[in-house]
Amino acid sequence: MSASYETILYAVDGSIAKITLNRPRHLNTIVPPMPDEVEDAVARATRDAAVKVIVLRGAGRAFCAGYDFGGGFKHWGDALETDGRWDPGKDFAFATAPQLSPTQKFMSIWRTSKPVIAQVHGWCVGGGSDLALCADLVVASEDAVIGTPYSRMWGCYLSGMWIYRLGLTKLKEHALTGRPLTGRRAAEIELINRAVPFAELESTVLGLAHELARMPSSQMAAMKLVVNHAYESMGLASTQVLGPILDGLMRNTPDALQFIERARVDGVRAVLEQRDGPFGDYGQAPPELRPDPNNVIEP
Repeated sequence: MSASYETILYAVDGSIAKITLNRPRHLNTIVPPMPDEVEDAVARATRDAAVKVIVLRGAGRAFCAGYDFGGGFKHWGDALETDGRWDPGKDFAFATAPQLSPTQKFMSIWRTSKPVIAQVHGWCVGGGSDLALCADLVVASEDAVIGTPYSRMWGCYLSGMWIYRLGLTKLKEHALTGRPLTGRRAAEIELINRAVPFAELESTVLGLAHELARMPSSQMAAMKLVVNHAYESMGLASTQVLGPILDGLMRNTPDALQFIERARVDGVRAVLEQRDGPFGDYGQAPPELRPDPNNVIEP
């Protein structure tokens, strides 16, 4: 069974549904209508009685390199602007409405009654990390790079999942520095569940999915609900209101506007060099600290 989408692929094999982010030439960066399509695919899998487990992954050499800001978010158009200028009222309304917000659409992964496994390889940064951490279980290749470079410029935590998955000490460090983690290190500090060599990633995720599929769907739904409810009681919803509002503000400070103007004039690569060069990480890291570009997921 398969369904046709513009930015993702959806397929079901027995009891497992696979949602594959499918913009490999652009490292699966987030543009419309990806959030809507992910939400729709999750709903499709949730309604399908034959599906017991959902796997979320990315095609090509990355899981997801975050939101595409090459055009200064112009692809979101009227949702954020009035007469071509940023409209803070529109921005906060768009960013927090469940029917509109990309973050809330990705949170359909959290809300579905069925377990979701994120299969992470390559770059998993910015909004891509927010997306992956919405899943119930996260398995990454050891050389994956997971981080929030927007901590340094042009953003703020959106889903809040970094906050709820890490303890205070490590969270503050990564929130303030934006330092990335390899998949191996992310597993060591328990941001994610497991890291394996890339050659074992797909088989590990598939094995875990089949293991879960042996259990009654109602049992897994009950266990997911009680854990989710506990974290929602800790203020998850409030964090997800504040985070996107602050994200909008941080995209429109004088520093941020200068950042995006330079990206427009000199290209995204130039501003990333300026932002990350002093830290020597992300795209400015030596090859051994970047994901192996030969590690490719064929959809």
